[in-house]
This record gives sequence, C-alpha cells and structure tokens, in this order.
Amino acid sequence: MNQYDSSKYRTPDGYTADIAVFTILSEKKEEKAPPNMKLHMMLIQRAAKDREGNPNVEAEKWAIPGGFIQPDEAGIEAAARELAEETGVKGLHIRHFGTYDTPGRDPRGWIISNAFYAIVPESSLLHRAASDDAADVRLFAIDDVLNLNLAFDHQQIVNDALAIIQADMLRTTIAKNFLPAEFTLSELQRVLLTVTDDAKIASDPVFFARAPKLPFLELALDESGQSKKTTRHSYRPSRLYTFNDIEIIESIYG
Repeated sequence: MNQYDSSKYRTPDGYTADIAVFTILSEKKEEKAPPNMKLHMMLIQRAAKDREGNPNVEAEKWAIPGGFIQPDEAGIEAAARELAEETGVKGLHIRHFGTYDTPGRDPRGWIISNAFYAIVPESSLLHRAASDDAADVRLFAIDDVLNLNLAFDHQQIVNDALAIIQADMLRTTIAKNFLPAEFTLSELQRVLLTVTDDAKIASDPVFFARAPKLPFLELALDESGQSKKTTRHSYRPSRLYTFNDIEIIESIYG
C-alpha cells in the first residue's frame, strides 16, 4: 500500500443513509363493503435549524428520514439509527435498494446516499414521534407524496422505492402482512391494488378465476374439513383463504 497516495483522489463530502418506509392504511366506509386501502409513506419535515442552531439545509421541506453515516457503522446500521432518532420507529426489517451520487443532488457538496426501504403494517409505526433533526413526522397517501416538493432528490428515491415495493408485492407473499390470517380474495385483491394497476389483478373476472389456483393460497377449513366463509364485507358469504409455506420463485400473480 506504500504506492497509494490518497491525496491524488477527491473523496466525497459526506455519506448518508435514507430510509423509505411504506405502509397500507384501511378505511371502512360502508358496513358491508371491503375497506378502502391506500398505500402511505412516512415522511419527516426537516427542522428550520440544525443541532448547532444554524439554518438547516432544505429547511421545513418534507423528506425521507435519514442522515450521515458514522465511520464506525455500516450503511444499514446508520439507516436504523437515523430512523429511530428522527421518528422513534425501531425494529423494522429494512433492505437496501439503491445508491444516489448524481453531482449536485445535495447543496452541501458531493454527498453519496445509500437508500433503504421497508413496507410494514401500520402497527409498526404507531409510536412514531418527531425528534432530532425532524420537526414533524407524518404518514402521507402516496398520491400526495408524489405531488410534494421533497428535499434533495428524494422524489427520485421515492419513485425508485415504489418500483421495488411493487415488485415485492407481486413476487412474494408480503401481502399477508396486511391481511388477517384468514382473508377473502377481495381483501387480497385490494391490498395488491394499493401498489399496482395490473390488469390481471384489477379485473375481477380474471383475478377471481386465477387466484384460487395459486399454489401458495389454500382454503381455510373448519374442524369438519368444510370451507370457512364470512359475511364481514358482503351479505353474500365469501370463502376464506390462508397463505401456506410454499416458497415463491417467480412472479406469483402474473
């Protein structure tokens, strides 16, 4: 290593971790109708001043939680720490999905960011509270997020994270995190439609014909081996289903 001269190379001015956190919220509008389900995202509002009392960069704009990575931690460790410090949310299973290094993306200089994401039940976010560099923390419907003037290049990060969430929902059984243990096909369809408008899912005739044949779904049975049914969302009984433990390899709803 004696021949290596670090002074010959420009190093970044900072290295950050940003965490895009999504959830699905339900709203019951009619007694005998499935709940209205919408994808939401947790954002923080950047404080007007930083910890030293100086005007904050991108002050008062809404942003993805995140912050600078310390020399003694990995990016994913920093992501979890910053999420806890700014929002009070802990214990999420977060995954890396992108690196952002476009020149000019941050007015403070050459800042590189590793981006992480999670899609979790609302119960994981119940104790959220703004702290540290965050003046506020809220859940926004995704349509509203896409119309906000977010800080830095966070709109691009959100768009990329949405594509990852859609792939997760269609290629894995992550939908079960937003459903009761026993659910109707209509409830499953509504969860999937929070992230996609795929015709195979949006079309009732196509979805309800294909879904019962999916290998990872099976009918919920009572003690006598009869199919369980419910009228919680309609006057006409609907069959209940459960997820089994079959490992998924390919897209499961396509």
